[in-house]
Amino acid sequence: MGAFDVAIEWLGSQPVVVLNDDARGRRVRIARHGACVLAFEARFGDRLVQLADGHRDAAELAARPGSRFALLAPFANRIADARYRFDDVEHDLMPGASGAARASRHGFVRDADFAIAAMRADEHAASVLFATTIVPQAGYLFTLDLAVRYTLASDGLTLETSLRNVGSRAAPAFVGWHPYFRVGSAPLASWELAIPAACVIRTDTDFIPLPGQDAYAPLAQAPELDFRQPRAIGALELNHTYTGLQADADGRTRTRLRDPAGGIGIAIWQEHGVLLAFTGDTLERDARRSLALEPMESLPDAFNRPDCAEAIRLEPGAARTFRCGVEIETS
Repeated sequence: MGAFDVAIEWLGSQPVVVLNDDARGRRVRIARHGACVLAFEARFGDRLVQLADGHRDAAELAARPGSRFALLAPFANRIADARYRFDDVEHDLMPGASGAARASRHGFVRDADFAIAAMRADEHAASVLFATTIVPQAGYLFTLDLAVRYTLASDGLTLETSLRNVGSRAAPAFVGWHPYFRVGSAPLASWELAIPAACVIRTDTDFIPLPGQDAYAPLAQAPELDFRQPRAIGALELNHTYTGLQADADGRTRTRLRDPAGGIGIAIWQEHGVLLAFTGDTLERDARRSLALEPMESLPDAFNRPDCAEAIRLEPGAARTFRCGVEIETS
C-alpha cells in the first residue's frame, strides 16, 4: 500500500486540513473552525461514497446548523435549565435569560478557531493535532486545555481528545462528538442499525434524563428501541442515549450502521461512555437523510447527576483522554 499524506486547502478564508489515504481511496477534510469534520469520502470498488453529512460550505460552518460533526466540550448534549451545582457552588450558564432562551447545549468550542498544532504523514497514517483553551466564562469558571487529534489509518478514522485542567480548582468536564453519517443513497428507514447496549435512557420532554435510577430502562422493557440485533430503523424517531455498552475483545464498543442494499457499512467505536442515536427529524436541512451516532463520555445533563459526578470531575493538573472513531465495513 502507498503512503498517506496530509495537506491544507481552503474553504473561503477557512483553512481545512485534508488527510489522504490514496491507496484505499479515502479522504477526510477537517476545518480549523471547531476542529469539525466536513467530509469523509471512501471508495467501495468503483464507487466513491460520501460517508459524512457535514457542513457544506463556509456559511454553514459558521452558522453550524445541526452541530454537524461538532466537538462537544466541556459537556455534551444538554444541561437542564442551563444551571448546575458543583462543589456546593451554583452556576448559571445563561444569566439573565428566561424561558426557552435558557438552552445550553454542546459546550463552548463549536465556534473556536483551533490552532493547528501539528500535522504528520508516513506510510502508516496521516494525522492532525488541533488545540484550544476553554477559558472562564459565564457559568463556567474553569480553565481547560483541549487537544484533538484526528488520524486516518488503514482501519479508518480515529478521534482522540485530551482535556487538561490548567486551572487552580477542580472542574466538571467531559467530551463528546456529534457526527452524522450516510451509508448510501437508499432511504434512512432501510438502513440497519446495531447498538450493543443494555439500557436506554428515559428522558423528559426536553430530553433531560430522569433523576437517578429512573433514567435507566433495560432494553427488554423498551423493545421498540432495542437494536442489540441489527434491524432496519424504519419510521422510528430516535433521539435516545444508550448505555451499558458491551465491548468487543479488543476493548472497543462498536455501533454499526449498514445499507443492506448497497453493502456499505460503518462501525462507530468508542472505548467507554455512552452512545446517542439521532435520526435528524428536526434538522433544517435534509431531515432523516443521515443518522447521528454520537459517542459521549457521559450522559446528557451529567453536571447535575450524582451518578456521573466522579466520572466528570477533573482535578487541577489532571488530564483525561477519550477515543472513538469510524471503521469501514463491507459485505
